[in-house]
Amino acid sequence: MVSTSSTDDSSARSTDDSSARARWQARYDASRTREADFTTLSGMVVEPAYGTDDSEWPGEFPFTRGLYPTGYRGRTWTIRQFAGFGNAEQTNERYRMILGRGGGGLSVAFDMPTLMGRDSDDPKSLGEVGHCGVAIDSAADMERLFHGIDLGSVTTSMTISGPAVPVFCMMLVAAERAGVDTGVLNGTLQTDIFKEYIAQKEWLFGPEPHLRLIGDLMEYCAEHIADYKPLSVSGYHIREAGSTAAQELAFTLADGFGYVELGLSRGLDVNAFAPGLSFFFDAHVDFFEEIAKFRAARRIWARWMRDVYGATSEKAQWLRFHTQTAGVSLTAQQPYNNVVRTGIEALAAVLGGTNSLHTNALDETLALPSEQAAEIALRTQQVIMEETGVVNVADPLGGSWYVEALTDQIEAEANAIFDKILAMGGSTLTHADSAELSVATRNGEKPVTKGLLRGIEEGWFMSEIADAAFAYQVALEKGEKKVVGVNVNPESVTHDLEILRVSHEVEVEQVRLLAQRRTHRDDVAVKAAIEQMVEVSRTDANLIPSMLDAVRVEATLGEICDALRAEWGEYREPARF
Repeated sequence: MVSTSSTDDSSARSTDDSSARARWQARYDASRTREADFTTLSGMVVEPAYGTDDSEWPGEFPFTRGLYPTGYRGRTWTIRQFAGFGNAEQTNERYRMILGRGGGGLSVAFDMPTLMGRDSDDPKSLGEVGHCGVAIDSAADMERLFHGIDLGSVTTSMTISGPAVPVFCMMLVAAERAGVDTGVLNGTLQTDIFKEYIAQKEWLFGPEPHLRLIGDLMEYCAEHIADYKPLSVSGYHIREAGSTAAQELAFTLADGFGYVELGLSRGLDVNAFAPGLSFFFDAHVDFFEEIAKFRAARRIWARWMRDVYGATSEKAQWLRFHTQTAGVSLTAQQPYNNVVRTGIEALAAVLGGTNSLHTNALDETLALPSEQAAEIALRTQQVIMEETGVVNVADPLGGSWYVEALTDQIEAEANAIFDKILAMGGSTLTHADSAELSVATRNGEKPVTKGLLRGIEEGWFMSEIADAAFAYQVALEKGEKKVVGVNVNPESVTHDLEILRVSHEVEVEQVRLLAQRRTHRDDVAVKAAIEQMVEVSRTDANLIPSMLDAVRVEATLGEICDALRAEWGEYREPARF
């Protein structure tokens, strides 16, 4: 069906320098590749990519087949295991284990009080401290969390949206205290408030104040921390809430378009800030559907960035994404089956070209991962990377009639959803009207953002997800969709798992430490810093510097968020029936 392109035999190269194959070859030859064995298990030499002279090749716009001409021959994906539980010391131990056993980056999970911008001693935090992630009350906790870990050399992702900006400030202050130049920090902050209203429900304020904070963060990172990515637009939680693959893709990319419109409205150069946007997708168990979803995502994003938002640099057109295997696919019944599910999902992410990956542990449907289960999850990625040979060829499924057709189908479904979102915002334009959308954006309009806000206000996104989740559940209960160990093959010889349990003493100790910190800090300085931050919030000035000042004097997360709640109010989702 396809011919190969060789980097070792010059006679095999196309003589037509204008062909897609020749352009790819030139870029491949100019790129660095890893020192590795790129042969099969039996020793057969494989090419770095396959295709015809006029087919799309890896690293070529619109990047359906990947961002780089070398694929994983240049650089493999980052193994970034999501972890956080108990207090900062306990999580620090898990991070050291992950890094010591081959993990390439860190990803921080926070407990529910932290995710909601509340201190551990807040009455609403009772019984939740340290249970679904690590408790962070102030910059001192961030110091403990990363003790002995060089923040200047390890990329760190933080999964938090509502109070993301003050938590980001705490990380910066922890880095300062460790003597790290904050300008060299690299990592990702989730900060995606749209998906909170759509799916996860962890917000603090209404949309507008959150978008103001996100705009301030984008400006601050663009000016001071060039490599740090202030936004990870998250489809993962949308999919976990029950959406289809096409809904996950469309809702997530629409959220991303909204943040691009935000950056443009701040006067930022799209070629400068767009590379700081990254994405976070779910890898579910339907193998080919997930691969097609990832390929379609890159293609759609590149076209909108170039044709609608005017991005001229490749990096600004790139969709870079992290993937996590589907937590919702894990079952409490026969939990060892989850190792298989996770392996298949991880392989789909890799064949889809993910830039970093987290693999879930077999016991996560029951509790936070045990150390043994976390190691198995880590080793799953390493087996795929080191033993299977899938890193040898860029987009090995490119050209498959099924994969290409499925990619086109998912793209078409996503485009239909974009048109609905635009219509909700009052626009008569469709996804195909890229030139007109570009003019509207340059004129200061925010056609996608308007649709997003209207859809959130009317509950449209939540309704669409609920309908999809209900349809799947009905199919499952009818036996039309099958889950091994649940509605088929229920018999098993497996036994109950020993699971990780977070002691109540974690909460007691965290509250004690927080009280101790309040006793030893300068309360006058804390009060003055918070008051100054609130004053800045009433202006158009960037809030990050004043928030950093509050964090430096050990203002707590709850104190900062409560001060802004008092100023901006809390958001209550309208009741719907």
